[in-house]
Amino acid sequence: MTEDNPELEGLEARLETESKALHVNLNELKSGGYIKQRQKDKFTIRLRCPGGAMSVERMRKIAEVAEKYAEGRVHLSVRQSIEILDVDIAHFDAVAEELREAGQDIASCGPRVRVPTACGGCEYNPNGLMDTQAHALMVDEKFFGTECPHKFKITFAGCQIDCPRARGADLGFVGQVEPELVPAECTACEICVKRCEDDALVMVDGLPVRDIEKCTLCGDCVKACPFDAMIQGQAGYAIWVGGKGGKKMRLSDHILDMAQEEDVEGLIQKTLDWYIANGDKRERIGRTIDRVGMDDFKEEVLS
Repeated sequence: MTEDNPELEGLEARLETESKALHVNLNELKSGGYIKQRQKDKFTIRLRCPGGAMSVERMRKIAEVAEKYAEGRVHLSVRQSIEILDVDIAHFDAVAEELREAGQDIASCGPRVRVPTACGGCEYNPNGLMDTQAHALMVDEKFFGTECPHKFKITFAGCQIDCPRARGADLGFVGQVEPELVPAECTACEICVKRCEDDALVMVDGLPVRDIEKCTLCGDCVKACPFDAMIQGQAGYAIWVGGKGGKKMRLSDHILDMAQEEDVEGLIQKTLDWYIANGDKRERIGRTIDRVGMDDFKEEVLS
């Protein structure tokens, strides 16, 4: 944490003397989600909320802890985390313990895999094509906290609308679908053709024909068809890598289409292995790819 918050270094001496009474784990403080505020001895505690979803019971407990040990305020971060504001260092141990009893863990900062973000996916969103929430939970369980050269953010979007901005993450997954035509059900209404924003469908001999080069696999034609003539075929993820925001933004690179659910975990593991082996300290994976080369990355990750 001192890497992201240099002011923490000045607190170490005090914490060293008080740690026996406070039971403060200094390593946890540096690597965990304890973020120094401007106010003296006040911290923001970032909570672990994979995919931005949680039970109402956990939300009640977070509110209770915020009122008991802070000033009754929380902040919803841009990456779907809940942050408890204005926590004094003397309350770290009590806050962590009460949250843990409710099944709520503290998140992580620094050079490691962060809590994954995701949209609602296909569970309840009519646009969702993939089970993004399940994949976010898988990443949180298997990869959260993995040490890396720099921060590493993974995001899942259920469809091409990409509400959670997976295309801007270090590693992003965006839902796709292969539309299939059932000719016997087609009435030549041309609704699917008109709905396609990519001009990837044209009528040929009374049937819509897809231009594979133009098709983005968004599935809008499937949703538009009132006769179930255009149906959903195989679904998968488009994979994007190397995106980042900040003062020196980098657009992500599209590396693969239609990755299947069973391949997601392996692709993440290979990506992290390559990044850890090739990345310099405090270098995001996009910059590593720029330096080492996309061909090298693809050869290792997609083979």
